[in-house]
Amino acid sequence: MMGQQDPQKELFSYHIDLDRRVRADNPLRQVARVIDFTFARREVAHTYGANGNVSVDPSVILKMMFLLFYDNVASERQLMKVIAERLDYLWFLGYGLDEEIPDHSVLSKARARWGNEVFEKLFVQTISACVAAGLVEGSKIHMDGSLIAANASRDSVIKTSPELVAALKAVYQEQATKLEEPGEPGPANKTRISMTDPQSELAATKGQPSRPSYKEHRAIDDAHGVITAQTMTGGSIKEDTQLMGLVEQHEVRTQCAVQTVVADSQYGTIKNFLACHDRGLRAHMADLNTAQQEGGQRQEFFPQEQFTYDITSDTYRCPAEANLKRWQHRPDKGGWQYKAPTAQCAGCPLRSQCTDSKHGRRVQRLDRQVELDWLRVQSASRAAKRDRRRRRHLMEGSFADAANRHGFKRARWRGLRRQRMQGHLIAACQNIRILLRRKVVRPGAAGAVQITFRSSRHWRPSCQP
Repeated sequence: MMGQQDPQKELFSYHIDLDRRVRADNPLRQVARVIDFTFARREVAHTYGANGNVSVDPSVILKMMFLLFYDNVASERQLMKVIAERLDYLWFLGYGLDEEIPDHSVLSKARARWGNEVFEKLFVQTISACVAAGLVEGSKIHMDGSLIAANASRDSVIKTSPELVAALKAVYQEQATKLEEPGEPGPANKTRISMTDPQSELAATKGQPSRPSYKEHRAIDDAHGVITAQTMTGGSIKEDTQLMGLVEQHEVRTQCAVQTVVADSQYGTIKNFLACHDRGLRAHMADLNTAQQEGGQRQEFFPQEQFTYDITSDTYRCPAEANLKRWQHRPDKGGWQYKAPTAQCAGCPLRSQCTDSKHGRRVQRLDRQVELDWLRVQSASRAAKRDRRRRRHLMEGSFADAANRHGFKRARWRGLRRQRMQGHLIAACQNIRILLRRKVVRPGAAGAVQITFRSSRHWRPSCQP
């Protein structure tokens, strides 16, 4: 017998149990089992007074902001409308069917009051959960950076004097200091500033015009791509400046000692190679100097590799068989310059292929040249090239996943402080999804939780604290 749904609205709803309405394998049930959001109440308690109106529970607010990025809801206004329609959202937040959903303004007020630390701790909690689940190997990390379009148009950028730009930056830096947020070094865009978001910086991707941007620098673990470290800067900040900070973040948050750093040529500077050597790290980074030559830069003259060093006489022999002797020490470069006599260089038949300087060709040898040469050999090894191929897959996959699923490529809010919040929330969402993919969480008998792990050909034992 065919049934027919009665569309008549019920006047009373006494027996609706959301816990029974939300299926057992709903992803939000698994999130609730592996991540504790109640820490937010302790973390932000000092920002609330003892009198006045009772606020929305901070753990509920944090869950709302998590949902905003986890499902990439278009806006906070839209989120509040969706919450009322989604039984799993209501269950996850602890609301009943008849409870009033708060106004979207509670989220912006909470962000202004709380600061960045609570979002960072949520991100760190996801790292700890992944470590405990055996999804972090710890000894090898991959690094890269990606631009994020600021919530400001190119039309908002004005060109003015360096003094005015510095003054405006100082005002915003002062406000960030009042909010106990760390600032960035002096502005890289000295004559241009966005009046909509002054803390963003002009930066361009390949083939695209420059626009106000931020940049996220992140490190991911080799085993499963868990994000273990990340930092947010203005868009013009170079990636190589963030390498050691990411290494230290990874080690603190995972309690694992890094042994190998994998990165592209943007990180492969002399400073970074030597810093890795001093920390006992294998530097599987592409060499910036080699990449520039292969990319067609500075090809009009003989590269330094064509000058042969003789350790016995402490001289270089140029392609024309002339000897370049030690000439001048450069403390700022950390090495010595070598050159041939000016007259000899001026009459050389290969001069047009070697230099256009009236003083002749100079070759620099660092005080730590032997260490640097060994590190460059290590960078060109088969193992390093294999790691960089895997890095391309892992890092590009991580950023693409963030962009496609969590709105990574566009800033929702304005200001570096709020952009850091967005970075922590998106990284937390990605780590949680990795955690849920790699393990299946099911309710057992008497409410117990049973955890089983999916197999992975890339699985390795996790490091131990």
